[in-house]
Amino acid sequence: MAAPAHCLQDNRIVSEMASTGDLKLGKKLSEGKTKQIFELLDMPGQVLVQSKDQITAGNAVRKDQMEGKAAISNKTTSCIFKLLQEAGVKTAFVKQQSETAFIASHCEMIPIEWVCRRIATGSFLKRNPGVKEGYRFSPLKMEMFYKDDANNDPQWSEEQLLAAGFDLGGVKIGRCEVDIMSKSTVAIFEILEKAWATQNCTLVDMKIEFGVDVTTKEVVLADVIDNDSWRLWPAGDRSQQKDKQVYRDLKEVTPEAMQMVKRNFEWVAERVQLLLEPQTSGRVVVLMGSTSDMAHSERIRKACGSYGINCDVRVTSAHKGPDETLRIKSEYEGDGVPTIFVAVAGRSNGLGPVMSGNTVYPVINCPPVTSDWGAQDIWSSLRMPSGLGCSTVLSPDAAAQHAAQILGLTDHLVWAKLRASMLNTWISLKQADKKLQQCSI
Repeated sequence: MAAPAHCLQDNRIVSEMASTGDLKLGKKLSEGKTKQIFELLDMPGQVLVQSKDQITAGNAVRKDQMEGKAAISNKTTSCIFKLLQEAGVKTAFVKQQSETAFIASHCEMIPIEWVCRRIATGSFLKRNPGVKEGYRFSPLKMEMFYKDDANNDPQWSEEQLLAAGFDLGGVKIGRCEVDIMSKSTVAIFEILEKAWATQNCTLVDMKIEFGVDVTTKEVVLADVIDNDSWRLWPAGDRSQQKDKQVYRDLKEVTPEAMQMVKRNFEWVAERVQLLLEPQTSGRVVVLMGSTSDMAHSERIRKACGSYGINCDVRVTSAHKGPDETLRIKSEYEGDGVPTIFVAVAGRSNGLGPVMSGNTVYPVINCPPVTSDWGAQDIWSSLRMPSGLGCSTVLSPDAAAQHAAQILGLTDHLVWAKLRASMLNTWISLKQADKKLQQCSI
């Protein structure tokens, strides 16, 4: 007699966990419909997240085994979390451990699903009759649902979440934490939306969860983000959808139908790796009028590196060697790589204007201001002849950021770093305000 499906699933999980190398697994901390969480005895504060080959819909009213789903889901989640982490978003993800498992920081999960929508479809239409499918939300539509299978995950308001007074991992979930989760959800959606657009794929909506890191006491993105978590429409066409909605829509679950669902999941897992690759490779070229400007120029180069942007530093004087300046310009124009020139020249800045008048590439003036003649020197960067369009930014870090914003228009990885940086700045201000209020009470 054939073994029951759940026994086969358990055997696969045990077999997979045996391949986790030197990891010493402790007790099972929790188990959901699609994964199990185990403590790691030799790694305090971290856990093993083990995926399962189970696919469910309607709070597990429908559930089936889909061989290979654990590996597909783990691959998808690992790629997405790597993308977000490299951008600068704080997550629980540590590293992919095996084909079907990854290591994460141990978190106490906040029992809320945060749903972010760009296009109206699915349950939103049922709860909001009169709204046509395909309505585009700008800004994004945010919703939250309390994780309660017995009551079909009811929708909650922020007021209900605040009134619940959750105390998890030593952190009381109050206004600061709710605002951080709300802002983070929007940023995470926008980063992934931009990434999927590089594959001509529309991120329609997405659900995510947060937890409190029991070690750092921070609220971080946790759980998983896989093909169960979103709707993806290639070319914006619902009929081509590649997400779990295909499984939800099945009138009858047959082996042929499950193979179709699996192919969709595999399609996503294959393309999700491409999201980690830049679509274009831009660069910044810093032109300095003298080696005395090296420290200033190195700050620009270092800041460019934080956005993953290559930066060359060259020495040339538009006053003393205009022919060489234009030769260097032509050198960088000739290979077709998107380039932004940053002119670093004090006193009389002829470098930026000469470059701007002879290239269609963006030029940013970033003069090294001195205390004695700073005000007068700045005018030579601000006061341009007609027909020139170079901008002037005094801070080296800000000049690099301005260049990143230009390159981010065509490079989703640079854009992601900028978006995450903006989020983290907002979070730090929110946390500083909370700390100040606590000290004042």
